Amino acid sequence: MKKGRYLFTSESVSEGHPDKLCDQISDSILDAALKDDPYARVAIECLVKTGFVVVAGEMTTNTYIDIQDVVRKTIKEAGYDNPAFGFDGNTCGVLASISEQSPDISQGVSEGLGLFKEQGAGDQGLMFGFATNETPELMPLTLVLAHKLLIRLRELRRTKTLLYLGPDAKSQVTVEYVDGVPQRIDTVVVSTQHLASATHDQIQKDMIDCVIKPVCGKLLDSNTKFFINPTGSFVIGGPVADSGVTGRKIIVDTYGGHGSHGGGAFSGKDPSKVDRSAAYAARYIAKNIVAAGLADKCEVQLAYAIGVAAPVSVLVHCFETNKIPEEKISELARKHFPLKPAEIIKELNLRRPIYKKTATYGHFGRNEPEFTWERTDKVDVLRKDAGI
Repeated sequence: MKKGRYLFTSESVSEGHPDKLCDQISDSILDAALKDDPYARVAIECLVKTGFVVVAGEMTTNTYIDIQDVVRKTIKEAGYDNPAFGFDGNTCGVLASISEQSPDISQGVSEGLGLFKEQGAGDQGLMFGFATNETPELMPLTLVLAHKLLIRLRELRRTKTLLYLGPDAKSQVTVEYVDGVPQRIDTVVVSTQHLASATHDQIQKDMIDCVIKPVCGKLLDSNTKFFINPTGSFVIGGPVADSGVTGRKIIVDTYGGHGSHGGGAFSGKDPSKVDRSAAYAARYIAKNIVAAGLADKCEVQLAYAIGVAAPVSVLVHCFETNKIPEEKISELARKHFPLKPAEIIKELNLRRPIYKKTATYGHFGRNEPEFTWERTDKVDVLRKDAGI
């Protein structure tokens, strides 16, 4: 754990951000496949820019998916159903190029096929899970606040409380820590797309009074700095202002820069891909370790070889906050948690259309029934076996 006084920053982006729009499209297509075919193999990516969407990837499924309908519905649900914001799900072009999953990959991922006759990992790679007791969600405070600012902004837009708000927005929160413990908010940045009729003074007042203060509360003080639409204007946003691509906001999706990251994106990938399912399993392990009081902070790394079921490595790191030896915590993790792809998918019930919701405001720290990897159902057995 870092000693002394320091600042740490995390960011979030809204559902109207072009990269996040792509994540939602990819996961909406995945959900459409899993709805009727729980064993569908899906790896879908998306690109958006002014007036068009490109969907590409691999899919093996026995169901029919109306790609045009899914894409347009997702875009409109994200807020792009008004030509005033430059991008419109009703009129944009949609181009799809999707083929079947490679049989070479399929035989390594399908139980009974491949060299090991057991469902193996869909690819090689390393995944991390992280948890910290600095918030009730067992997530980093900087990221929790960054997400909550934009969730509040979404509420104000959808309820038409602030009529000038557009779908595209970003937030950033800097917290001052002392010896790893959050003390206060040093800086808040909020950038929101808006109609040209809204003045900067009006937007700044509304963001501070209606968004920042209700979310951040007592962590703000007289020295906290606010930057609201720092360029002065954010009329042109979304795919018109910037291209979007699936999987380009992986730090927003995970832990806001705290801990490590394996590099693999989640959206558009079915749970046979350990990029996704093992990252969920790693969070499940780390969260239960912290919730059980075995450590104040925990990071778990899992690594896999394509076609091989058992992980090639399992690492538990507690940043010197562990209450019992790390070797014992690692032993408990191997004993009580699913580590092979088929085990992870079964225990976390991942063959369901639950993924579009994960594509905005983080895959972790969510108290919602779909997010099974957020359960703390292993706390009692961990505490018992740890002797505490």
